Amino acid sequence: MTNERVATAVARIQAVLRRKPELGLHDDTAANARWLGATRCVARHPSGIAIATDMPADLGGEGEEVTPGWLFRAGIAWCAATAVAITAAARGIALAVLEVEVRSRPDLRGLFAMAGADGRVVSAASNDLRMPLRIAAAGVPAARMRTLVEDSCRCSPVPGAVVQATPIALQVDMAAD
Repeated sequence: MTNERVATAVARIQAVLRRKPELGLHDDTAANARWLGATRCVARHPSGIAIATDMPADLGGEGEEVTPGWLFRAGIAWCAATAVAITAAARGIALAVLEVEVRSRPDLRGLFAMAGADGRVVSAASNDLRMPLRIAAAGVPAARMRTLVEDSCRCSPVPGAVVQATPIALQVDMAAD
């Protein structure tokens, strides 16, 4: 998709949302993960795409697939990169380089609800999330590029869910075994 096509699509959607803001709220396609045994799971998209996960051998897995944590970080990176690309196109900026990396430093003790030195259970959440981003566009000043990235990341849904600590409404349904 070219920058012009993206910019046209963005302008069209923004015009519709200005007239009918209620159309902005919609249900995403659900992600469904099914356990395959041991530490393997698979998620399937209605399009037919399937993504499997597994844990490393140290945690009882085979280590043949990516981990759920890696997919989480990849989701943040993909969403941020997409938001930057869309915003750049809408602003008439032709990107030459855009690379987003997401790093974290988890504490494995949290996966097992183990306590730290203070006696409190260690969090299983990813700690110290960092998102180094490389970007370039010919003739665009660094300050304008920084503003583009900051504006885009503020509006990016997946990073936004992390930053805002969106709560998850857990619902447990008992299956027949």
